[in-house]
Amino acid sequence: MTLYRATIVDTPGDPFAGDPADALATDPDGGLLVIDGVIRERGPFAALRADHPDEPLVELTGGLLLPGFVDTHVHYPQLRAIGGLGMPLLDWLEQCALPEESRLAEPEYAAPLAQEFVSELIAHGTTTALVFGSHFESAMDILFAAGQDAGLNLTTGLVLSDRILRPDLLCSPADALAASQRLIDRWHGKGRLRYAVTPRFSLSTTDEMLEVCRQLLGPGSDRDAHAADIWFTSHVNENLAEVQTVADLFPGTAHYIDTYHRHGLVTDRSVFAHNVHPTDHELDLMAQAGAWAAHCPTSNSALGSGLFPLARHVRHGVGVALGSDVGAGTGLFLPKEGLQAYFMQQLLGAQGLPLTPVHLLYLATHAGARALGLADRVGTLTVGRDFDAVWLRPEPSSSLGINLRQAADPTDALARVFALSTPHDVAGVWLRGEPAYTR
Repeated sequence: MTLYRATIVDTPGDPFAGDPADALATDPDGGLLVIDGVIRERGPFAALRADHPDEPLVELTGGLLLPGFVDTHVHYPQLRAIGGLGMPLLDWLEQCALPEESRLAEPEYAAPLAQEFVSELIAHGTTTALVFGSHFESAMDILFAAGQDAGLNLTTGLVLSDRILRPDLLCSPADALAASQRLIDRWHGKGRLRYAVTPRFSLSTTDEMLEVCRQLLGPGSDRDAHAADIWFTSHVNENLAEVQTVADLFPGTAHYIDTYHRHGLVTDRSVFAHNVHPTDHELDLMAQAGAWAAHCPTSNSALGSGLFPLARHVRHGVGVALGSDVGAGTGLFLPKEGLQAYFMQQLLGAQGLPLTPVHLLYLATHAGARALGLADRVGTLTVGRDFDAVWLRPEPSSSLGINLRQAADPTDALARVFALSTPHDVAGVWLRGEPAYTR
C-alpha cells in the first residue's frame, strides 16, 4: 500500500461528447492510495493522509501526474528508421521501412531492438501500446517476452502479407494461420499481453490472407475462447496513391474499408491507422461497427499524406485516438503528437475541429484505452484502474518550468505541457504500481 501526493490531471469524460471542461478531473494537491498496483482511493491529499497516516508516502511535487500514455499505432521494427524525410508513403516503405524490417529475421538483431523499443516507449511515458509487430515469428516471440518482462500493457501480433512486398517479408496464408495460432497459444492473455491480428494493409494482402485474418479474429473459428480479447489492426486510407492501388487490386469493392469489411474485419475490436482520406460511407461503416481510427499526426505531416479529417470522424461517430507511427512518425512522445494534431485542425480552418488541451490529453490517454477495450483498467487515474502513470516534472529553469508557474488553472497548465514538453520532462513512469522509469 502506497500513498502518492501530486497535482493529478486526467480526463474521465469524453470531451468530444459535450463541454470539454466537463471531461477534465483535477486535484491540485491530490492523493492516490495504491494497493497491489490498483488505485483504491483518490481525493484531496490532506484527507487521504489523515485516513492513512502510517502508509508509505511518495511525494511527486512539481509538474503534473497524468495517466500513462496510450499509443494506438507504433511499429516495433521501425525504431531505428526514424527520420526518412522527403518521401511519400510508398517510396518511404520501399527505401526506409521495409529494408529495416527484413533485418528482424535474425534474432540477434531483433533482440536488442525489442529491448530498445520497450524501454523507449516507457521512457517516453507510454504504458499501453497497440504495436504493429514483425513479419517474423521469432521476432514476435522476442517482443512479447520483452513486453512481459517490463510489465507493459502490450497488444501486438505477427504482420501478415502475401504479395507486392519484398519476398522475404511474404508468407502463404496457410503459414500465416499456423504461425499466428502458435503465437496466440504462447502469449495471448499472459499477464498484460494480448494478440492483435495484423495484416499490413490490403495492398499487400490477398483475399485469401484476409480470410485467414477473419479466422484468427473469430468468432466461428477454433479461437472462440480467445475471440473477445483478440484485437485487429491495419492501415487504411493513408495516402492517395495507396488508396488508388488498393482499388485496382480489389475490383468490385466499394472502397478501402470494404476490403476489410467483406471479411468481417471491421468490428468493435478493430483499430485502423491513419484514415486520412475516408469516404462518408467508410466512416458510417466504422461507426456502426464501433471501430476506431488511430490518428498519427507527425507521420501524416512527414510523409505528406494529408490533414486528418477529425471533424468528419466525430460527426459520423467514429472514435479517434493517437498513434506515434514510428518510424514514419518523428518520435514516441505522444504530447508531441497531440500538439501536431492541434496544428492540423487549425490548418483545416472551417473544416477542422478546434482542439482544447482537454481534447489533447483525452486523445493521448483515455481515448486510446477505449479504442483497445481497456478503459476499465487504464487511461484514467480513477478508482479501480491500474496505477499506470507518467509524472511530467520539468526543470524549474526550463521554458516549461517557467510557464507552468504562470498557469492560471489546470487547463492552462495542460496547454503549456502540450506546447512545450519534451521527453526530458518525463520524471517518472509507473506500470501497475511498479516504478518503470525514473529520471
